[in-house]
Amino acid sequence: MSQNLKQPARYTITAALPYTNGPIHIGHLAGVYVPADIYARYLRLNGNDVAFVCGSDEHGVAISMKAKKEGVSPQNIIDKYHGIIKQSFQDFGITFNNYSRTSAEVHHKTASDFFVKLYEQGDFIEETTEQLYDEEAKQFLADRFVIGTCPKCGHEEAYGDQCENCGSTLNATDLINPKSTISGAVPSLKETKHWFLPLDRYEDFLKTWILEGHKNDWKPNVYGQCKSWIDDGLKPRAVTRDLDWGIPVPVEGGEGKVLYVWFDAPIGYISSTKEWAAREGKDWEPYWKSKDTKMVHFIGKDNIVFHCIIFPSMLKAHGDFILPENVPANEFLNLEGNKLSTSKNWAVWLHEYLEEFPNMQDVLRYTLTANAPETKDNDFTWKDFQARNNNELVAIYGNFINRVVVLTNKYYNGNVPSPGAYSQVDKETLAELKKYPEIISSSIERYRFREAGQEVMNLARLGNKYLADEEPWKVIKQDEERVKTIMFVALQIASALAVLSEPFLPFTAAKLKKILNISQSSTEGSLEWKDISEKETLLPAEHQINQAELLFSKVEDETIQAQLDKLEATKKENENMNKEVDPQKDTITFDDFTKLDMRVGTIIEAEKMPKAKKLLVLKVDTGLDIRTIVSGIAESFSPQDIIGKKVTVLVNLAPRALRGVDSEGMILMTENADGKLVFINPDEDGVDNGETIN
Repeated sequence: MSQNLKQPARYTITAALPYTNGPIHIGHLAGVYVPADIYARYLRLNGNDVAFVCGSDEHGVAISMKAKKEGVSPQNIIDKYHGIIKQSFQDFGITFNNYSRTSAEVHHKTASDFFVKLYEQGDFIEETTEQLYDEEAKQFLADRFVIGTCPKCGHEEAYGDQCENCGSTLNATDLINPKSTISGAVPSLKETKHWFLPLDRYEDFLKTWILEGHKNDWKPNVYGQCKSWIDDGLKPRAVTRDLDWGIPVPVEGGEGKVLYVWFDAPIGYISSTKEWAAREGKDWEPYWKSKDTKMVHFIGKDNIVFHCIIFPSMLKAHGDFILPENVPANEFLNLEGNKLSTSKNWAVWLHEYLEEFPNMQDVLRYTLTANAPETKDNDFTWKDFQARNNNELVAIYGNFINRVVVLTNKYYNGNVPSPGAYSQVDKETLAELKKYPEIISSSIERYRFREAGQEVMNLARLGNKYLADEEPWKVIKQDEERVKTIMFVALQIASALAVLSEPFLPFTAAKLKKILNISQSSTEGSLEWKDISEKETLLPAEHQINQAELLFSKVEDETIQAQLDKLEATKKENENMNKEVDPQKDTITFDDFTKLDMRVGTIIEAEKMPKAKKLLVLKVDTGLDIRTIVSGIAESFSPQDIIGKKVTVLVNLAPRALRGVDSEGMILMTENADGKLVFINPDEDGVDNGETIN
């Protein structure tokens, strides 16, 4: 079943459609968009025909939830975030051939036609089932409108379609103690009719195609999750939902229902390809229907089931489409040790990064590639970002290029010198250089982008070592001819870097090509990937280069601290929002309240209670008398800091002996967001001791 195409005629590359319920963050970039873009750029550099497609996923419950929360229409939400997301991708250099949206007319038609074809072929089963219904909101609850306890791991905030704690895919009716996220009510079960794709019919096909055909070339995390699903036995999956936001079910009896977002979203790849082809005057069909096309889906691990089990079953049922050759899903990226969360604002948002770090797209691309969660969850930290920039991009790559360009301009007015006879070191260095295209290609074609990115840095290391060992700045004093050869060799390495780093560091590569005066486009004089290993000379003698420009700048400690402070503020905000407020106590009467005699007092003495960690012994002037009060505030205040402090005192509390000291009242306190005690404070001018509080 696996095509295992050696020389595809064309490539169709898809990147998971981002939900338009929020902006793009670094988790999305590391998991999907950076690796997909590296792959697409690499293929184009090798002269391949590539359709790299994506688009905004604008249907489904996530959008409806956001709209309800913000009190606006779903259309407001999708228009706002589609704009932010599309612009962010563009500014970050993600080279989609087409970025569409599932609200587009071409998508509605494509998805509707797809559904109708399967419906007319008898590929669906129609069932009336019991679904969760919110009596207060008067609506059926789609998966994400239900929250409850996961039956598999006990996590108390699992959604109706998935537990984000253990990763299990669920049905809303599986949840223990479910409740509606709309009204908070406990939902009831109510009958409703839906269409289901009977996945069990496709078990044999999936076993042959995945478990036999892709045992050796799919990533273990992808293969393992597919195998687990297939081994457990596949069950029919609903392809429609009771919702008012989405693509209306286009058959009789579908009134008030829409296509389930996981049915309509992957069809978005097809409609995006159609949109691109129509604009470019191309035929879209070969990219989805020809056997000599290689299709690759880039996704995160939470989408494996949909792209490897459900969507291929849909394509198989339809009958006209090819299947993906690979689905190199990544694991999750965490941020500073905590799980990324859109709802909790625990993220580095791409549009904010682009504003705060202008012209530093490649630093983030490089860091995310170096830290890519390819086989296990990984962690992004701002300190690592700083170290990758300062110790690798600046100190290795940038340092090498700067030396080469500055010395060429200094010694030869920017003209590439003619080399003399090559030394053994020169020959070995040039031979080593020619190996890099194949080394990097091998890693990219096995979807090991982290490894490939490090090989690019190894090429810069080769250049740095060569210059450091040959020391042209010293040799120039004794042997000018030798220096010409050294600089010629170093310029060949710089030229190779300008090409081979383009998929990983596209903005840097463009800047470097400009410095070296290498053509940017595929015209006469430009360099291609294969030229690095095949051409004898990449940058010929007498070629004029331009002046040096800094490719990278150091990131200072205060810049990093500002980002850490920003995250710390987010953490505090989340703690405050999630802090549980004590429930109200039993209702009292006004007469009960008047029994409390509260007075303003001043602390005139304070000392620690011996052998007691929490207790201070206070002398308080209450205006009535000076009395002793023992208070459990020693962990929040030192005795000397509170002498002279005005306080609120409950004076008619029955005395109580604490560690042999009679305490004759109580100081009123509360806690701040950090759990630190705070005096309920009558510190206004003119408020005297003994004044009653009522």
